[in-house]
Amino acid sequence: MDIFGILDMVCGLALFLYGMDVMGKGLSRMSGGKLEGILERLTDNKIKAVLLGALVTAVIQSSSATTVMVVGFVNSGIMRLTQAVGIIMGANIGTTVTSWLLSLTGLEGSNVFVQLLKPSSFTPIMAIIGVAFIMFSKNEKKHHAGSILVGFTVLMCGMDMMSAAVKPLANVPEFTNILLMFTNPILGMIAGLVLTAVIQSSSASVGILQALCVTGAVKFSAALPIIMGQNIGTCVTALLSAIGASKNAKRTALVHLYFNLIGTIIFMVVFYAVHAVFPFAFMDTAADAAGIAVIHTTFNVVATCVLLPFSAVLEKLAILTVRDDKQAEPMDDFRLLDERFLATPAFAVEQCRVVANRMAELTRDAIYDAIDLLDGGEYTAEKAERIEALETKIDHYEDNLGSYMVKLSRAKLSREDGHTVSNLLHSISDFERISDHAVNLMESAREMHEKNMSFSPMAAQELHVFAEAVRDIVNRSVDAFLNGDVALAKTVEPLEACIDDLNVSVKGRHIDRLTAGKCTIEQGFVLTDISTNFERVSDHCSNIAVYQIQLPKDELDAHEYLLDLKRKDSEAFDRAEQEYQEKYRLPQA
Repeated sequence: MDIFGILDMVCGLALFLYGMDVMGKGLSRMSGGKLEGILERLTDNKIKAVLLGALVTAVIQSSSATTVMVVGFVNSGIMRLTQAVGIIMGANIGTTVTSWLLSLTGLEGSNVFVQLLKPSSFTPIMAIIGVAFIMFSKNEKKHHAGSILVGFTVLMCGMDMMSAAVKPLANVPEFTNILLMFTNPILGMIAGLVLTAVIQSSSASVGILQALCVTGAVKFSAALPIIMGQNIGTCVTALLSAIGASKNAKRTALVHLYFNLIGTIIFMVVFYAVHAVFPFAFMDTAADAAGIAVIHTTFNVVATCVLLPFSAVLEKLAILTVRDDKQAEPMDDFRLLDERFLATPAFAVEQCRVVANRMAELTRDAIYDAIDLLDGGEYTAEKAERIEALETKIDHYEDNLGSYMVKLSRAKLSREDGHTVSNLLHSISDFERISDHAVNLMESAREMHEKNMSFSPMAAQELHVFAEAVRDIVNRSVDAFLNGDVALAKTVEPLEACIDDLNVSVKGRHIDRLTAGKCTIEQGFVLTDISTNFERVSDHCSNIAVYQIQLPKDELDAHEYLLDLKRKDSEAFDRAEQEYQEKYRLPQA
């Protein structure tokens, strides 16, 4: 092989790996995080776990990606180690689909049906359709479908290019002698292991082996141990992803390693023992792409059937390797923001939504507790400390979510996921500010308690009406956020306008009482602080509701939206505001 042949082979390999990457990412985006969601809701049924693991891996074309995802699930507490074992076994079966697709390049025959099955016959059509989808369609799903079609075409072109480049090696004695070395089972396994560990894809390494088969110099006696080594080498990706993870996540990666290692040892010992007594004739024949696919599939199916009943033993082995500390690892919602999920952005977005929902619920708890301290509730140090603790926790939610979503926003997100991330980034800031106002309200309650201060009966009644309106707007905005309820979000702004009026009225009545000598200036300062915080809470609730309404329309100008709302739909808005004013009417002075 001359320098140009080497360049052709390297170029073919580059196209092959790139095509596999493009096709895998397209398939993952097409699923929109749904496949990962199915895994997340997995039951304890081991057979179902194997089938789901195989299905997901067959679709996203990467057992490494599936295993890394499972490591992330276990690390974040979404999945137990017991559930992960079956998925890992299924992933090994699912990854064999790629080798069957690649085996189509080796089809021979003049039959019309056989000719149609050859990639050279149908990939040009796939390429044309894929490019048309990418260039001329505005539909996002068609863009993803186009990526899948173009990725598959590039993958097959790379495979053909590699095969053509290495074909002359059949007449090179040095190449044949190197391959003869791999007939030694140990050397063959090491070669397969190293190759797969370097490119971190067993599907890709099997594809390279299938490409080498066109030389006719690769015998089954060399191909079989290489394939066995490839199955062990694919564990490297999961092991690397488990670095710095929880103990159970590390155990999950080790289960993957032990499964492939033990399965390979059992398979090799049994196979070569039988071969020593009853020699297999095919071992000395030249391997082809279909034969490689058969070996790859047979090993993974047999290994799964043999080891699935002993999955508990694999778990115990992993637990013995990574032992528990005396103190259990703490679990929190931030484990859901696992950086492993960034490789599948659609699922990472869903995890952000789960954590943001939890933040919203904590914010509602904090503001409700603060209002209770002022509106009929008895002040206690325990309640005050709880509000401060919630505010601190909500600050941590904003910091962790914000940092994670900044990283996530750098990924190629779908239009819908981009809207979701923008919505969450804007909303969590308002939730954090609401929790700050909860602390401000708690401090007003503390001041009144320490100074043994109380409002006049009329001021207390007004404060109660005001507090009920604030509870209502917080409830509406949080529920609209949690459920993505645009209709409910549209009911928030008229209530916010009503609360603005309440704020003005409460402060005005206070000035009247102050002038009449019915309350003190000190009481007035506290009442003004409470009223101002109530009004600002309603402003943040309005922002949260507007994000729900505007973001699906690619609009983020809340001020412009509110002007349009009052200008274009003033009659309906005024009617809704009037209904709130009737509901939250202040008592007659």
